[in-house]
Amino acid sequence: MLKDSYGRYINNLRISVTDRCNFRCSYCMPEEGMVWMNKSELLTYEEIARITGIFAGLGITKIRLTGGEPLMRKDLHILVHMLAEVAGIKDLAMTTNGFFLNERAELLAKAGLKRINVSLDSLEALKFKEITRRDYLNRVLNGLETITSYGIRPVKINMVVMRDINDDEVTEFAILARTKPYVIRFIEFMPIGNNDGWRNEKVVPSKDIRERIERDLNLKLIPVEYHGTQPSDRYVFDDGHGEIGFISSVSEPFCEHCNRVRITSDGKLRTCLFSHHETDLKQLVRSGVDNDGIRKVIIDAVWKKEEGHLINRPEFVRPARTMSQIGG
Repeated sequence: MLKDSYGRYINNLRISVTDRCNFRCSYCMPEEGMVWMNKSELLTYEEIARITGIFAGLGITKIRLTGGEPLMRKDLHILVHMLAEVAGIKDLAMTTNGFFLNERAELLAKAGLKRINVSLDSLEALKFKEITRRDYLNRVLNGLETITSYGIRPVKINMVVMRDINDDEVTEFAILARTKPYVIRFIEFMPIGNNDGWRNEKVVPSKDIRERIERDLNLKLIPVEYHGTQPSDRYVFDDGHGEIGFISSVSEPFCEHCNRVRITSDGKLRTCLFSHHETDLKQLVRSGVDNDGIRKVIIDAVWKKEEGHLINRPEFVRPARTMSQIGG
């Protein structure tokens, strides 16, 4: 298995398939002025499948497709099918903004997609429009209903919680976890976008969210997976109805348990979301390096994986790329 110098085993690979997105979420990218990559700069589906096969041979069992918005990539179900056929891949998931799910859900399910995460930061139409700079809330909600009808489980909803913007909705999202077949995940606001307005005081710690939900609903949250290898600490309500999770990257970093690396849409291997170094796998693939040579480069890069991010420390420096360019 892939292992870094801190003894962490890596079995989870996130693959961005495009930097393009039809939303303009305020914490991710500026409203205007984004310059997208040319198609020739993106990894082809065949290149992604080849690289995935190499990673699978090194112990990667989980793949998550991201963007940008991954469903802006044409015929993504073809790639899903290709990756579902890679020996050793046991879990194939995708993170999406939900806009295209009405049209693509059936194809994705038939192709072999196992799980899906939908980014949704508000249940109020006006606030949703302010955050995403798009008036698409009803379309996203309909997409959630559609993907659920095809039996994909779990369907997770990712809510980035920002103080004085949408933190007043956390209880409504928790109720959604109790009334719909969704797992709600509350994500602390991270400094990853250009001009995203991030300040530490905008972060709502997971502990505060958890206490608010318990108080408002008069129910206790029972941990079922806490500080494990997954980024989310999972809780269920004590009456057995509903699951929620907390990704506490700022207040309770989980770096010591991190089991993930990621590939950008232009083929760069990043060993941390906040990395300042990338390894160019696309260049190796397109210059004719064989699988064994690429495998050795991957092993060396993962061995040098960072101990952790530095968000709460004075020496923290934001990565040069935005979230959409890195891969969500």
